[in-house]
Amino acid sequence: MMLPVPAAGVVFILAWIYPSYALYFHIGETEKKCFIEEIPDETMVIGKYRTQLWDKQTGSFLPSTPGLGMHVEIKDPDTKIILSRQYGSDGRFTFTSHTPGEHQICLHSNSTKMALFAGGKLRVHLDIQVGEHTNNYPEIAAKDKLTELQLRVRQLLDQVEQIQKEQNYQRYREERFRMTSESTNQRVLWWSIAQTLILIVTGIWQMKHLKSFFEAKKLV
Repeated sequence: MMLPVPAAGVVFILAWIYPSYALYFHIGETEKKCFIEEIPDETMVIGKYRTQLWDKQTGSFLPSTPGLGMHVEIKDPDTKIILSRQYGSDGRFTFTSHTPGEHQICLHSNSTKMALFAGGKLRVHLDIQVGEHTNNYPEIAAKDKLTELQLRVRQLLDQVEQIQKEQNYQRYREERFRMTSESTNQRVLWWSIAQTLILIVTGIWQMKHLKSFFEAKKLV
């Protein structure tokens, strides 16, 4: 169930049950980091990142220069590119899934600014939010003039909707797993039948061969 990724990439498989997570990782000049996120269909995903450049003099990571950028590429479960864009040293990307399954999110530094950290490392802080966690509820409350109770009801409705999407995705996965299991069982059955037929044919051929041998030697 793995997606093809470049050899230089390191893949982190992050379960869809964690709708929001933050992490950081290091990349070199030619490295690409890819993440696999299992997402239900019609679900919004927001990713935010910021970069830090290794400074040899201070021995620590400092904020990157504005000239350093990151390229973000996102593929759906059918390996179709749904987002491919160049961003700055800090950026925010958004996409909506239209096909349930494993989405591949890849990041790598732009190749035209490598001189900025030649031979060094780049630290990337990545924060990904999925589903209702992408909503800015304070902004929604201010825009729609919602009371605290109305805002809470809105949050609960969004959570219920997301839970329903995740349940639908689980049913989709279960159906695919069942189809795979049935296909495997059918192949095993036919292989067993083929083995049995081969053994029967081999046995009949051996008996005929032995009979011909004994007749030729006039033993029977």
